[in-house]
Amino acid sequence: MRLSAEPNEAGKRLDQMLHERLPQYSRSRIQQWIQAGRVLVNGVRKRPSHALRAGEAIDVDPAEAPPLRAVPEAIPLTVLYEDRDVVAIDKPAGMVVHAGAGVHSGTVVNALLYRFGALSGVAGALRPGIVHRLDRYTSGVLLVAKNDDAHRWLAAQFSGRQVEKVYLALVHGQVKHESGRMERPIARDPVHRTRMTTRLAKGRAAWSEYRVLRRFERFTLLEVRIGTGRTHQIRVHLSSIGHPVVGDTLYGAPAKVEGRPPLGRYFLHAQRIRFHQPSTGEEIAVESPLPPELEAWMEGLV
Repeated sequence: MRLSAEPNEAGKRLDQMLHERLPQYSRSRIQQWIQAGRVLVNGVRKRPSHALRAGEAIDVDPAEAPPLRAVPEAIPLTVLYEDRDVVAIDKPAGMVVHAGAGVHSGTVVNALLYRFGALSGVAGALRPGIVHRLDRYTSGVLLVAKNDDAHRWLAAQFSGRQVEKVYLALVHGQVKHESGRMERPIARDPVHRTRMTTRLAKGRAAWSEYRVLRRFERFTLLEVRIGTGRTHQIRVHLSSIGHPVVGDTLYGAPAKVEGRPPLGRYFLHAQRIRFHQPSTGEEIAVESPLPPELEAWMEGLV
């Protein structure tokens, strides 16, 4: 819908004006729309606190309210490991871990609830069992907590950097060194809000280590270990050294690669997780094989 700021609305906050015009929606929901880019002022994203000027055109694209809790859905899952406390699944690329950002069904959580019923409630009704996440277009091992005690124990291992997380990544270009460490703080890009960046002085501490597994003429296959779990960490770190992950156009990878079919995902795979079983303390390692579509895409590279 398109609205126009009236003279008597000049100086009002954007979220206040929209709440007054659209009283059927809560102010917090309107603020979510603004922050998600569903509200534009003269075609430009603004903050909820933006002071309006008379005559400004405001385009609003309302979004449905997200569900209050996740519901079971009959979606197939591949289980790599299971005990009384923990499940490790093989998340396929393209599947969102939990509801959010306009996705309310077809998620890992929906599939987990159908397969296992009750899970840990520590993370809330929309994220039962979820201790950590993988990006939508990344595949591989994902740990899930079956009960609250296991969730807290696993969360402590993640925050204490006691969980080994190993990924495989095919990147553009010839990585110069056989191994290396990337230790740059990561922050939200202030201009492109869907991106993260290492270019700001501020940010959350993050480190990633890599070693070269195989070299091709135009690509390098890397094993990457991360000691922190920041949003888009591997993707933004590799892009920051000039080697974006294949398929990751958000961080500089080309949309098309000459001589290769479209990948339709990132060439980034969570290959292995090593952790301590919450009840027994036993060290558990879970591995996921490289998906067939990544194997096929890499075939023929020289």
